[in-house]
Amino acid sequence: MEKLTLTSNLKNITIVERFVEEICENYNLQDTYYGNILIALTEAFNNAVSHGNQNDPNKKITIMFDAGQKGLSFAISDEGEGFNPDNIPNPVDIADDAEAEKGRGLFLIRSLTDDVIFSDNGRTVEMVFEIEGIGQKTMKNRLKHFNQYFKQVNQKVK
Repeated sequence: MEKLTLTSNLKNITIVERFVEEICENYNLQDTYYGNILIALTEAFNNAVSHGNQNDPNKKITIMFDAGQKGLSFAISDEGEGFNPDNIPNPVDIADDAEAEKGRGLFLIRSLTDDVIFSDNGRTVEMVFEIEGIGQKTMKNRLKHFNQYFKQVNQKVK
C-alpha cells in the first residue's frame, strides 16, 4: 500500500497526475485504464480541496493506493466536514446549465470506476478499478508467443 499526503492546494494536482502515471506505467495500464484513473483521481482530489477542505492550505489530503488480486484501489481523504453523497444531484437530471455543474465530479467518478465507496461521513472516497490479473495479460501473451515459437521449432526438428 502506498500513501501520498498533500496540502490542500489545487496546484498539487500535478503531483497526483505523476502519481497516476507512475502507477499505470508500473502495472502496464497506459492504454487501458490510465484515462479513467487519471480523471477519477483528479476529480476526487479537486473535490477534496475545494469542497472538503474549503481551499484551506493548512488542511491535508491523503491518497492511499493498493493493488489487490482484483485490481487497483485509491482512497482519497480530506479533513473537511464531510457530506452525504446521496444528496448530490445527478447533473444529467438538471436542466439548468449553471446548476448542472453541481455533482459533475461525482458523476464522472461514478461513471469511470467499477465501485465507489464513501466512508467517514463522506470525508473518504474509495475508487475501485477491477483489473483482473494485473500484469497477467502481458505474461499470458508472452507465454503464448513462446509456446508458438517452441512448437514451430519442435516441428522443424522432427
